[in-house]
Amino acid sequence: MKGWRRKPDVHQVTDARPSLTADIRKREVSYLIKMGIRTICLILAVVVPVPWPYRLLFIAAAVFLPYIAVIGANERDKGAPPPTFQSPEANQTEIPLHRREIGS
Repeated sequence: MKGWRRKPDVHQVTDARPSLTADIRKREVSYLIKMGIRTICLILAVVVPVPWPYRLLFIAAAVFLPYIAVIGANERDKGAPPPTFQSPEANQTEIPLHRREIGS
């Protein structure tokens, strides 16, 4: 029967990881947004007349956001799928391990 043959894996462009430049750019933008939020929190803590609990919340955000921003900027993209491993049996065109030398 013809239907019993295994079909080859089809890879799509969406399976590919983003380029290094795109990944770095995405992390830079994320870092700058977080640091902008930190700056706004620092300004709000100093300038705006709000009760102390809110002021402490703004100060805490201004203190901890740089740590979160740096950790996020140094982390590679997790949204990309991990590379898949194919067993030697999956690829029918691969040379068997015992026949890898030339002329065998």
